[in-house]
Amino acid sequence: MTIEPLKLPAPNHVRPRRALLSVFDKKGLIPFAQGLQKYGIELVSSGGTAAHLRAAGLSVTDVADVTGAPPMLGGRVKTLHPVIHGGILARRDAEEDQKDLAMYGIRPIDLVVVNLYPFEQAVKRQDVNDAIAAENIDIGGPAMIRAAAKNFAYTTVVSSPHEYSVILSSLEGSDGHLPLDLRRRLAHRAFSMTAAYDQAITNYFDDDVEDDLPTQIHLKLPRTSVLRYGENPHQKAAFYGSQEQFFTQLHGKELSYNNLIDLDAALALIHEFSDEAPTIAILKHTNPCGVSSADTLVQAWNGAFATDTQSPFGGIVVMNRTCTLELAEAIDSIFLELIIAPSFDSNALESLKKKKNRRLILFKPSAINTYLLRNALGGLLYQSTDPRADEDSLTPVTDRIPTEKELLDLMFAWRIAKHVKSNAIVYAKDQQTIGIGAGQMSRIDASEIAVSKGTKSGLNFEGCVIASDAFFPFPDGLVAAADSGAIAAVQPGGSIRDQEVIDAANERGMAMVFTGKRHFRH
Repeated sequence: MTIEPLKLPAPNHVRPRRALLSVFDKKGLIPFAQGLQKYGIELVSSGGTAAHLRAAGLSVTDVADVTGAPPMLGGRVKTLHPVIHGGILARRDAEEDQKDLAMYGIRPIDLVVVNLYPFEQAVKRQDVNDAIAAENIDIGGPAMIRAAAKNFAYTTVVSSPHEYSVILSSLEGSDGHLPLDLRRRLAHRAFSMTAAYDQAITNYFDDDVEDDLPTQIHLKLPRTSVLRYGENPHQKAAFYGSQEQFFTQLHGKELSYNNLIDLDAALALIHEFSDEAPTIAILKHTNPCGVSSADTLVQAWNGAFATDTQSPFGGIVVMNRTCTLELAEAIDSIFLELIIAPSFDSNALESLKKKKNRRLILFKPSAINTYLLRNALGGLLYQSTDPRADEDSLTPVTDRIPTEKELLDLMFAWRIAKHVKSNAIVYAKDQQTIGIGAGQMSRIDASEIAVSKGTKSGLNFEGCVIASDAFFPFPDGLVAAADSGAIAAVQPGGSIRDQEVIDAANERGMAMVFTGKRHFRH
C-alpha cells in the first residue's frame, strides 16, 4: 500500500512555546536560555545541560519527568523516547498526528537546541582507542537534530551556538515568532552538520585501503569563501577547505581563483628549497619564470628575475627566508600580484603595504599537501604527492662524471623541472635558471623556447646544465642542448633509445645522470 504524503501548507511564522536543550558545548547557553524564557518558552533539558541551566537560576523541566523513564545504560539512553520524538516530529496541522499526541499525552516540542559530543577532537587524542571513539559517538543528539530538521515546517532546529543570536534576533523582530525561511535555512545547516559528523565517524573506522589508496574518498570541506569569479569573469567559484592551515593573508585584495592556483604551485616549488640557501622563485600561471639560490635573497631575486625580464609582470614571487626591507625595495620595481614569504620584517611589511593591489602572504613552511585530487569525467583522480626531488638518486651514465659544481646545478635544475608544466626543459648555471621551456608538445620545442627566452634576457648558456622532466626519446634534444652550450644533463632515462642518447652525450664530452624517476606535471 502506498501512503500519500500530507499536502499541508507550512505556516510562515511559528511561535515556539516549548524548547528542548541538550548540548555538549555550553558556550553562550545561559544568555540564550534566558532570552527564550523572556518569550515564555518552556525549557526541557536533561543531565549536565539541565544542571547547568538550574545553576544559573533558570526553571527547567527534566526530560525524565517528560518521558516517565529515567536515564539508563550510563546515560546512553535519555532522549530516545516516543514522547520526545513524537513531540518533535508531530505536524501541527495533520489531524492524524494530533490524535496520536492526544492519545499518548505528548506535548509538541517547537525548538530543539542540540550540539554533539566532540568526536573529531576525541579521536585526535594520543591514547585514543575504539572504546574511547565509541563513547564519543553521539546517538540521541543526531536523532533529535535530524527529527527537528525533517519537521522544519513546524519545528526549529539549532545545531550550533553560533545560531543563538540569530534565533533571539528573529524572536525579537517577529514578536516571538520564527519565520519559515529561517527554519528551513537552519534545517539545511543541521543536515550538513550531521552529515559531516557521520563522515568523521566513517573516516575513523575507514581502514579499507589497498596499495595505500583508499577504496572510497570521503570529503568534508566547508565552503569558506566565495570568490569573485573563477578562471574567467563569467565563471562562478568558491574555496572549500581551510586556507589557514597553509597561509595567512597580511595585506591586499581578496585572493582570486587564479591567485589560489598560483599560490599552491608556488608553495610546492619553494618546499623543494625549504632547508637550502636563500632562494627565490618567480611564477606566472603556475610555471616558474625564474628561480635562483644565492648567498642573500637580493642576489637570489636578481638571478631569478634575470632569467626572464618580461614575463614576471603581474606574477608572483615566493622565497624561503624572511623578506627584508632591502629585498622589498628590490622587487618594488615591477608589479607583482602576490609576495609570499615565511615571514616579513616590520620595515619590509610597512614598505610593501604602500601598494593596495599587492597581496602579501605569510605561508607556513611545515604545511604541505599529503595527497592530490583532480576532477575528471565527473569523478575524482587521486594520487599521493610527488616527493621532494632531492630524494631522487643521480646515477652517472656517461664516460665523463659530473663535477661537484655540475652536480649541484643538475640537482637545482631537476628540482625546478618537477614544477614546470610538461614537456619541461630547464637550463641552469650557478644555481640560477637561465632558460625555462614549459608545456610544449615536443621536448625540442621546449628547449628552443628556453634558449630563446634566455637569449632575449642576454644570458650566456656556455657551461650550463639541462634538466628534462621525462626521458629524451631521441638524441636530437640532447644534441640541441649541447649546441646551445650545455655541458651536463639530468633526465629520468627509460627510453628504448637511451644508449643512443648516451652515445651522443659521450661524443660531445657531456656528463649525464639518470634519476630513474620522471616528474610529469600535466
